[in-house]
Amino acid sequence: MPEISLDTETLGYLRLFEEATGAHVRDCFLAEDKLVFLIDPEGLAKAIGPSGVRVERLKALLKKEIMVVVYSDDPGTLALNIFYAYHPKDVDIRMKGRSRHVTVTVDPAWKARAIGKQARNLKIARAILVRHTDLESVSVA
Repeated sequence: MPEISLDTETLGYLRLFEEATGAHVRDCFLAEDKLVFLIDPEGLAKAIGPSGVRVERLKALLKKEIMVVVYSDDPGTLALNIFYAYHPKDVDIRMKGRSRHVTVTVDPAWKARAIGKQARNLKIARAILVRHTDLESVSVA
């Protein structure tokens, strides 16, 4: 895992998110034009708010797309949390060459959305997993 460093702009986003939601943020970074916030599990309800109102307010305020992911020390659980919106069914972690690879299985009806246009969601998932686990690649089945 690489060492995580935050610039002043990212620290500002992190501080604003914590002040607006009351949830503790473990990490914040920009990936594929989307602000990604990793939060502690107990902070999810605070971060999202009733019917997602807090996240929607922050999106409007920052004029950026926001993705909130529940952090886990377990790489498999973290991968499932990243794809939570796409109804993941299973996760499989294996060696692929000299690196570890994770495959997240989703319902076939959700597969295209889970991958995203131009594999945008896969790139975001990989960025999260590389920053916080020893996994180096991700795919959706």
